[in-house]
Amino acid sequence: MSGSMGRIGGRAWIWIDGIQFDLVSQPTWGVATTKKTTLKGMDGIHGYSEEPIPGFIAATLRDSAGISIAEFDAMTDVSVSLQLANGKRVSGSNMVCVDTVEVDSTEGTFSVRFEGEDVTDR
Repeated sequence: MSGSMGRIGGRAWIWIDGIQFDLVSQPTWGVATTKKTTLKGMDGIHGYSEEPIPGFIAATLRDSAGISIAEFDAMTDVSVSLQLANGKRVSGSNMVCVDTVEVDSTEGTFSVRFEGEDVTDR
């Protein structure tokens, strides 16, 4: 085998408004701007409809004494950045925290999801 194997997954880092948070698992993102739905009838496919959708960045984070969970409910117009093991950077600006944050105190974890119109991966 050649030495061309590179890290693809397994590590990631996240920042919200420039502050790094402890990333536990499940970093996911979407950069699509539209959702297309097939329109079908009894006689066949008629075409499709298209509606706008926001991009998103989501992850499971670790709670700590320095974090106020209540602050996530107020997060609007924030920048979110995700650095992946393969070198890719996923960034969103003018993002809004859209999910109600619930903490699992057994593991000290909580999930967040940010949505916005400007999400890119490079």
